[in-house]
Amino acid sequence: MLDSDWEQVRDIYIEGINSGNATFEKKAPNWEEWNEGHVAQCRLVAREDGKVAGWAALSPVSNRSAYAGVAEVSIYIRQDSSGKGIGSKLLKVLIETSERNGFWTLRSGIFPENAHSIKLHTNFGFKLAGRQERIGKLNGIWRDVAILERRSEVVGVD
Repeated sequence: MLDSDWEQVRDIYIEGINSGNATFEKKAPNWEEWNEGHVAQCRLVAREDGKVAGWAALSPVSNRSAYAGVAEVSIYIRQDSSGKGIGSKLLKVLIETSERNGFWTLRSGIFPENAHSIKLHTNFGFKLAGRQERIGKLNGIWRDVAILERRSEVVGVD
């Protein structure tokens, strides 16, 4: 991901916000906020016909040293690029990139209604770690979040 990709990345994120099944966020952050919250070495975009078709990135789950190798996955696909295998390609490369950068556990919090995202993650070895019931409200409605985790088989195995 390049800094110059931000506008398209943000547009795809806004599509996710507007879907009502991707995030609790109500508005996209500015570049500075987003840049500060995501691991620089673990940001990817997929391009289709010269434009960003999807993106994936990692966010640290904590600044405590014990959790240095644990990150949260964000993955978003442009609506008109859905169903083309872009999510699978991005998640595969994100996992490889995360391991090269010392991450041993990847987490995703997914609305249970987002069956496509849950299937994508489970296809890459993520397992259901639990369900946070009524963890937050979105548009006045309490929502649950399924927590999926993937433990690396090459990092943190000592």
